[in-house]
Parts: sequence; structure tokens; C-alpha cells
Amino acid sequence: MHRALALFPLLVGWVAPAWGGPLAVVTSSTDLKALVEAVGGDRVRVESLAPAIHEPHAVEVKPSQLAELKSAVLLVRIGLDHEPWLPRVLQTLSDPRFAPGSPHYLETWKGIRLLQTETPRLRADRGVHLHGFGNTHYWLDPGNARPMTGAILGALSRLAPADSPSFEANRKRFLEQLDARLGRWTQAMAPYGGTRVVVAHETWPYFAERFGLKIVAALEPTPGVPPSPSYLAKLTQQMREAGIKVLIAEPSSSASLVNEVAIRSGARVVTLIPSVGGNPEAGDYLALFDLNIKRLAETLAAGR
Repeated sequence: MHRALALFPLLVGWVAPAWGGPLAVVTSSTDLKALVEAVGGDRVRVESLAPAIHEPHAVEVKPSQLAELKSAVLLVRIGLDHEPWLPRVLQTLSDPRFAPGSPHYLETWKGIRLLQTETPRLRADRGVHLHGFGNTHYWLDPGNARPMTGAILGALSRLAPADSPSFEANRKRFLEQLDARLGRWTQAMAPYGGTRVVVAHETWPYFAERFGLKIVAALEPTPGVPPSPSYLAKLTQQMREAGIKVLIAEPSSSASLVNEVAIRSGARVVTLIPSVGGNPEAGDYLALFDLNIKRLAETLAAGR
């Protein structure tokens, strides 16, 4: 990414926003892209800087994406310390529009009850995945889509006030669909309330709280730091003794590590998708939860 950033000033100069057409929006994730599209409809054109599946919080931004950001009228990001790669991008652009407080800049975490805020900040030399302000994966509680889309609605309406009624109608329709699906997801998970699980990565506390799961441990005891053999031995023993039968992995998880723990503990592995587009069946925000709830409920039912 450093090489791309160095070349960027030579590849693209200032590009005025195309106000006559759809609003050009850049997001830091595919999940935010999906939510902006849900609110903006055909009045937005959205590009995500991060792909759906990538190493946690590490993104290689291409010069073509930087050009998209330069011409965008709005940047939407997760915020907190979820995107340690983004400040360098913004520093290179040196565009005052994308500074906190600007109408062209939005962090969607505000107004959301953050989890794991008691986690102590890690030193930068321990890795890039810090979670120093609390767990950042708040989009994985579908209930948080309400305040997130509310913030997106406000940002889009300030930039295109004439389109505000359309944005409001789009959001209303999305929330009606969300509420209907949330009822079905909650019903599907109701028989498994209180189930204890182990996760490969600290991605799922919001999802677990929403759907009644109890996360007892993670394969990474410290985010971003590989587990030691002694930690894994102790963890698998505890899983056997406590009868923990479900291990939640992700597409980016180490398959060898996950399989080793599953074999030693006797747990079933279910791979959940953390972001929109991480699987062909997870093409939008609602479909992401349709897929994850289906996979998880089937795994839990099989283990009974």
C-alpha cells in the first residue's frame, strides 16, 4: 500500500464531485457499502475500500480506489480503531473534506452501545488489531443497523437535501424488512439460548449478545497475537471438560489451527461470514444474517 500511496499524487489530481449524477460515496467496508446503498438507492454510487474477506484490519488500497475517494462526496467508515490503514490514506490525500466534523465524513459507531470497552489498549508493537476503544464489529448486531442507517440518512440528506424524502423512504422500507427478518432470526435461535461457544477471532460479541450465545474464549486470547501451544492445550482441555461443542470460524481463519482445536476438543466447526459479499449467498446486509443464522442453527441442531 505504501508504494500505491507514493504513486497516487502522480496518478490523480483534484476531481470535482459529480453533483449532477448519483452521489459518489466511499466506504471502508462492504457492510457499510450495503447500508449506504439501502438508504441511498439509485441516488448513490458506492465503492468499498476493503474487500469482503481480508486479514483483520489490514487492507491494500489500490490507486484506482484512491482516485474514487478523491472524487467522492462522502467517506463512511466503521471508526474507532477498526481501520488502522485508513489514516495514512487520508494523510496522503490531505483533503479537508474527510476530516472529523466535516459533512463529507461519517463514522457510524456513534450512538451505539459498544462492547468490551474495558479491554486495555495494546501497544502498537503487538500488532495492528488493537480494539483499544471497545470491540469494533458492531454491524454484526443487526439491531445496530437502525442507528447506522439513521446516521447515513442524515449525512446523505445534508449533501443532497432535495433527495431526502427518497432517502427516508428507502430507509423506512429497509427497516421494515430488517424487523421482519430479525423476528425470524430470533425465533430460529431461541431454542439455543445460553449456548456456550468458542470463536476463532473476537468478531462475534455483538452477534452473540443479540442471539443469546455465550462466548467463553477465543483462539486468539489477545487480538492480533497468535496463540501459544500452551494456551491451545489449556483451551482444548477446558472445552472438553465444559462440553463446549461449537467453534465459530471465519473464512480468513487459519484452517489448520481451527481443525486442530476441533479435533482435540470434539467441537463442531461452523464458518460464519463477517461481512457482506464474503459468500455468494451473503450479497446484501439482510442476506448476510440469513446465511449466518441458517448455518449456526443447523450446526447447533446437529449437536443436540
